[in-house]
Formats: sequence, structure tokens, C-alpha cells
Amino acid sequence: MKRFFITLCALSLLVAVQAQISPEAFRTWHGSKYSMFIHFGLYSLPAGVWNGQPVTSGYSEQIQAFAPINKEDYEALAERFNPVEFNADSVAALAKRAGMRSIVFTSKHHDGFCMFRTSTTGYNSVDATPCHRDFVRELSEACRRAGLRFGLYYSLIDWHFPGSSMSGHNADFIPPAHHEFSKAQLRELLTNYGDISELWFDMGSNTPEQSRELYRLVHELQPDCMVSGRLGNDQYDFCVMGDNAYPESALQTAWQTAASMFDETWSYRSWQKRGDVKEKVREKLKSLINVVSHGGNFLLNIGPRGDGSLVPFEVEVLTRMGRWLERNGYALYDTEASPFNESFAWGSVTRKGNHLYLFSTGEYPADGKIHLHLPGCTLKKGDGKMATYLQYGDDIELTVPASAYKDSVYHVLRLEFDRDVEPQPAGMVRSMSLTAQNATPAYSYSCFDYYSNYRSTIGYSWNFEQIVFKQLELVYTDEEVGKTIDLSIDGKNYEVTLDKGKVDALRLFPATELTWGQRYICKEGSGLFDSPSTLTADLQNPPVRGGKWEPTDKEQDEFDADILSSCFVMQDVHATRAQRVVMEVGAGNGIEVFLNGKLVMKHLNPYRCKFRKEKLVLQLVKGNNRIVLRSYNRFEDKATYLLRPAEKQVVYRQDLTLPAAFTGKQHTIRVKRHDASSSHADAELANLRIRLRRLAL
Repeated sequence: MKRFFITLCALSLLVAVQAQISPEAFRTWHGSKYSMFIHFGLYSLPAGVWNGQPVTSGYSEQIQAFAPINKEDYEALAERFNPVEFNADSVAALAKRAGMRSIVFTSKHHDGFCMFRTSTTGYNSVDATPCHRDFVRELSEACRRAGLRFGLYYSLIDWHFPGSSMSGHNADFIPPAHHEFSKAQLRELLTNYGDISELWFDMGSNTPEQSRELYRLVHELQPDCMVSGRLGNDQYDFCVMGDNAYPESALQTAWQTAASMFDETWSYRSWQKRGDVKEKVREKLKSLINVVSHGGNFLLNIGPRGDGSLVPFEVEVLTRMGRWLERNGYALYDTEASPFNESFAWGSVTRKGNHLYLFSTGEYPADGKIHLHLPGCTLKKGDGKMATYLQYGDDIELTVPASAYKDSVYHVLRLEFDRDVEPQPAGMVRSMSLTAQNATPAYSYSCFDYYSNYRSTIGYSWNFEQIVFKQLELVYTDEEVGKTIDLSIDGKNYEVTLDKGKVDALRLFPATELTWGQRYICKEGSGLFDSPSTLTADLQNPPVRGGKWEPTDKEQDEFDADILSSCFVMQDVHATRAQRVVMEVGAGNGIEVFLNGKLVMKHLNPYRCKFRKEKLVLQLVKGNNRIVLRSYNRFEDKATYLLRPAEKQVVYRQDLTLPAAFTGKQHTIRVKRHDASSSHADAELANLRIRLRRLAL
């Protein structure tokens, strides 16, 4: 028996913001839930049309790149930019009427035109236009008069900066001179316009040091300003989903979805098909409810016309949403995510204190009943005329009439309990072995930049039943040796270093019982690293649109590739019985591995890493198994991969004797990296297995 030194430590799977944001400022930002985004600038003048023809590719705010328009012709737009109809107080009044709590305005988009007075360039709305107006100042002051918070969008890409180019992806590196230029403009924005609630960075690809510098600069000047995740390299206070995108599950970090009124564009487009107002209201209300029920904030965009006037369709949509929020906003503002681990076909849930709020955003239940399981909570009452309520022990049954789902508006059912409603524990693990596959993951988002942003797994938790246990056995591979983990058992916290323990060769069955099939490769996949956690791939259905599987005999390879691309490697293995196998896998900037369609490993590698080899334990099932590896290439001119069984099938077993036995029926274990590169980076603990022992050996 080997004993290990255990240090008590603070452990929480809730990811705190990195800077010293005051609790009050964070609560205000997090609780607001719903805000207005405004895309307004020179691009509003052409309104998606150039030389009399609609520009159908790309967003209209990027018409300079997609038309394309030469620099001189685009700059000439400033000479006639005179939006006399733009009234900041009217915009703020609309946001208030819509039930929004703040406004985020495009201070500068990719075209580099500044909508504020700046000493860094004459290419701004004060010096280069006939209107001579500082729109950032006008809106910041209007927001203060209206009692709204004010935030700023700022593009790290600037096509007007000397030497800049317009690429199709807008994720170019930021040269040192451009970085200093951005710092100077940010100093102006953060010192000349009062309190800024959030700084919404966008695009470009900073180095880690550049991201850190800008993050520190923001908080040096405005300590309570929330910084968006698109600053890159995990330097953020809240992460931002992809455009008009929503996460698969709740996250253990502050987050936001930014949505445009129409997915095709953010700025005004004169030829946009707008459709029916009522349907658009339902669509955006459902999106708002969906985001809030998962714990996020919703930033909904409008795009004023070139003359500054607001589009009547957008005004009407926001006004109707505001009317709904006047009646039902209590169920969204200052709430937390649904306490349940599962989603419901009938709709969505939020919680606040001892209340639950149920939204009829889904499908009417076939039997007309909604079932909830809430151990320890006693229902005091349910308001409204839309349902009857019954409780049987820990189970609550609501009978809902079909009319609740046939109306043109979403209904809210409010349930009051005898105590605060807390997040419900995940289901019990019926095994003595705790693995990544039977865990409840804790998710955040991690990235280098916009394209590499993905849902990272920062930790795991397990609920299980065990009368008594005194010792844990930690099982892991070479890949985990030397890592330090934070381990929590029923709220008691320990710091543990994985220091090899006992070497144990996996009991592999004879080679004749493992049959490795043909290996295939499919190239030029997506440049977005975020992707679903399941993958259906076979020879008839390659994972790349228009792609094709090609046979290869190479376990490892390197070849020319474009940036922002992926390659997939697929191999089948037939096992005559279930068993574990240690694989060697490798990739460039990021890696994904799927086993039988399910994601078992995903993370970014260190910044600008061209190749990294790792160990991965796969639990093969009896019969046919399919392994698919994705090698993600964000930056390099070559792509690499590695996929093969490890020559040495070895794991390490480390006994962890606890200071005292844990007794009782139900227990919870949580684990995360103690030495992670950031609080949002993947824990890279997919191989870790924890075995429970009643007594110390």
C-alpha cells in the first residue's frame, strides 16, 4: 500500500470571470438577459446593393469585401454619410420598450470606419462626414438618460489600417503596429464615454500575449467592463457563441448568444425578405427563452438604414416582444438556468429562488401532462388558469390544456415551492468505475479566435451510491502523468498529483481477436472547430461536404493544407470481446476522436503547435467498432495526423487513501485540472478512471 500526500484546496466547477469584476457588476450583467445590438456605419448606405445589383454573398456590413468595392470608392461613402434620421434617444426608447436592459453599438466594424471622435485616424464620423457627429457619444448619453447600460462592439480587423488586407475569413493575424493602434483607440473609448458595460471584440487572430494585453487594458481602465470571448486565447469574462448559434447544453461560465433579426445579415439590407411580423416575434421570443433557460444572455440586433431611420419591421418585432415581456419578464430577468439535466419536448424552464417558470415553447404533451421530479421540494402553489397541479412525493404532475399551445403567444406557468430550487444532481452511476463516459461533464468554451472557439470539458462529476469507501484507485496513462487534479468528494477538497503509481499492462487479448480494417482519409473539412458531439460517418457519408474517403496505408502523415481546414481519418476494428486499447493519436492545432459515433476526446493543442502525439484509451465493444480522428488545422500550411495502437499497452494505477472513510448512501465526486492553462481550457482527462474501494488496501 502506498500513501500519497493530499492537500486541502478550494474547488469549484463554476468558472469565475478572470478579472476582479465586482459581484454587483457581474450580477447586473448576468441578470439583464436581453440586450440590443446595433450594426450601423458606412455600410448602411449601400444597404446590400452595389452598382445597382444586390450583393448576395456575405453579410451586408462586409459589402466592401463581398461586392467587392475598391478602397477609394468605399471611402467616398463617408462624403455622403449624413444620417439625419438617427436619433439616439429614440433608439434608447425602443430598447426600453422592447424590454432590453442595455445597448451594444458598433464603434468600429471591419471596414475600419470609426463612429466616434478619435485622434488615431481621420476616417471617422466626426472628421470625414458632412454630419460631424460622434454616434458613440450620442448613444452613450441617451442610454444614461434612459437608464440603460451601454456597451461597445470593436472589430480587431481593420481593412483601412495601412497594410491591411481583406481576407474572406477576417481572422488574420494582428501586426504589432496595428495592435498598438487598437490599444490607442480602446483607451479613447474606455476613457471618453463613461461606464462601458461590455467590450464586444470581434474577429482577427491575436497572439496569446496580445489578447492578455488588451484584456488587462480594458480592466485597467474600466474594472467592471465585461470582455467578450472573441478577444481570443481564453481572455474573457463571458464567452460568445458563433453567429446565431446556441450551445448544446448549459455552460459553467457566463455566456451570450448574439442573434441578428435575419441570419443572412446584421446591417440593413434593402432587399431582405422580412416575412411575417408575428412569426418573427415567436421565433425571437423562443430564441430568447431558449438562451435564458440554458443560463445565457441574448443580444438581439437591429440595423438602421443609411439615413439613420429604424426599419419599421424591426421596430414592430421589438415592440411586440416588449409587450410580452411586460407580462412575463419576471420569468426571464435575473433567473438562472433550468435546474434539470434533461431537456423537455414540451418547452423550457428557468428558476429564481423558490420559483420555477415553465414556458410552452415546445410540443403539446401527448397525454396533456408535464412531469417534473424535484426531490426535497414541496409545491406550495401554481398560479394561472392554464394548468392543474398535483404532487406525489418528489414527483409533480401538471395537466395542461391544448389551448396553451395553440395561442399565438407563449404561456408561462409559475410554480412556488417551500424552499429555493437548486440544480438537480445527475443520475446515479451504477458502477464501481467512474469514467469520462459515465460522468456528467462541466462545459465551458475555449479558443484561439472565432473559428477555433469550441465547447471544452473543464471537469467531470459523478453521483453514486456506496455505503462506505476509504480509498480510490486512479487509473491513467502516460498522457496524464505529472498532471495535478482538484478532487472533491462530498464537498471535501483535495489536490492530487498523478505520479505514475503502479505500472499495469492492459490485459489485451490475442491479436487474432482484434482485426484492424482499412484506413481511410477525407481532407479539406470545416475550419470551424466547434461541432456536434456525435458524428455519423461511413464510406457513403463522408464528414466533408463534397468530400470523399480515400484509402491510405499510412498510420501517420503530413501533407500540404490550407489554413482553417480539417482532415478526417477513419479506421474500423473488430473485437471478439469488449476490451480497452491504448491508442496513439496525433494532430496539429486541435484534435477530435469519435468512437462509434460518440465524441471521446476533443481539445485544442498549445498555440501554434504543429503536431502533438498523445495516448487515448478506447473502450471497444464486442463486434465492430469505428474510430474517426479529426485533425484541425487553424494556422499552418501543413496538416498532420497519427492513428495507431500504442506499442506498449500500459496504464498506471495509483492508490489514494483518504484521511477518513466516507459513509452514507449517496456521494458526489468532482474532478478538474488544478494546473490547466486557463479556467476555460479542456481538462484533458478523458483517460482518467476512478475506482471505488470500501477499505484501504
